[in-house]
Amino acid sequence: MKSMKFPKRYLIVLLTFVSTCVCYIERVGFSIAYTVAADAAGINQSSKGTILSTFYYGYACSQVPGGWAAQKIGGRQVLLLSFVLWSSTCFLVPLDPNRVTILVVARLLVGVAQGFIFPSIHTVLAQWVPPHERSRSVSLTTSGMYLGAAMGMLVLPSLVKFRGPQSVFIAEAALGVIWSLFWFKYATDPPRSEHQKATATGFGESLLPTKASQKIKVENGGTTARTSEIPWKRILASRPVWAIVVNNFTFHYALYVLMNWLPTYFELGLQLSLQEMGSSKMLPYFNMFIFSNIGGVLADHLITKRIMSVTKTRKFLNTVGFIVSSLALMALPIFRTSAGAIFCSSVALGFLALGRAGFAVNHMDIAPKYAGIVMGVSNTAGTLAGIIGVDMTGKLLEAAKAEYSDLSSPESWRTVFVIPGLLCIFSSFIFLLFSTGERIFD
Repeated sequence: MKSMKFPKRYLIVLLTFVSTCVCYIERVGFSIAYTVAADAAGINQSSKGTILSTFYYGYACSQVPGGWAAQKIGGRQVLLLSFVLWSSTCFLVPLDPNRVTILVVARLLVGVAQGFIFPSIHTVLAQWVPPHERSRSVSLTTSGMYLGAAMGMLVLPSLVKFRGPQSVFIAEAALGVIWSLFWFKYATDPPRSEHQKATATGFGESLLPTKASQKIKVENGGTTARTSEIPWKRILASRPVWAIVVNNFTFHYALYVLMNWLPTYFELGLQLSLQEMGSSKMLPYFNMFIFSNIGGVLADHLITKRIMSVTKTRKFLNTVGFIVSSLALMALPIFRTSAGAIFCSSVALGFLALGRAGFAVNHMDIAPKYAGIVMGVSNTAGTLAGIIGVDMTGKLLEAAKAEYSDLSSPESWRTVFVIPGLLCIFSSFIFLLFSTGERIFD
């Protein structure tokens, strides 16, 4: 790598980007494959919502433990273990909608395994990426989610059509194994010799996991013990942390509802076939990929050029992203054509991704040493949004179907999209009031 003059941290960021891409191919893939299999088996919308939301129960359980494990053991090792576990589960489990118990257990296991991923990634990036590169690095990494979702929407419906729903599981498992091999070969902890000023800048070897009794050198030549105590009370009582938590909940409520139910909206709400929609169905997620990276680059530009402070930059991007997204979400049921629905959902998801340059990077601003822990706490809230939103949407649609006889009318879907729209407005005000870009946890 040195002979190529390619900084190792860039390779780490690239690999974490690919990891999120593969994870979201898996999530979108299950939604597509299970929807086809469940519809063929005559499973109702409420039962589909229950199965689709099962993943998030497991995902919620492992967020905080994932942050703790990454803090104590190391994000690099925990991330690898997570991929091995969920890939193995996908490979071994049959996709049969009538075998409900097996599917529920499998989705719980995949959820638990993937729950370790984002706390581990935030721990790794806090160690490797200097503060002035954090916005674009985190934005690039998280944009892998949207590219993965876009690729899944583009390719997997055809794979299901020609090779059957089970083929999706095999393809996802293969991708997970391939990524694991690359991560095992190339990922390392940051060399301590390269980060002599890491404590002052908030990244590098000072953030690596250590034993409570370990000694480190100080400037005058002496040594001091480095504590591994995690300030749980301060974290859980912090208003800036809760500002991140609220916005993480809202972001994932909107994202997971659209990710899990947009295929149903296209097919039942607009009477469109996913196979016949071609590449247009991937545009909402591809738009997220583009806007996520725009947000990261813009945030770093505003901060490094001192156009705005870190605090104002985070608040500005979060507010613009969430407010525009709220308007697009609430307008979505009005559009009754393929082009209109694609445009509206693309604006909604694109500006949600722009908002991530506000709240999502804020973990590392306020607590670089405990980025994995804070990410675990906030992502638990995001996962609860998946449990609540995906399951409740199924029940809302079942009630709408009983009232309107089918799901083809805009009234059947209005409540589904108005709820996340209102949440976006509420959470943006919370972030304006309580967030900060200052480091508050040493």
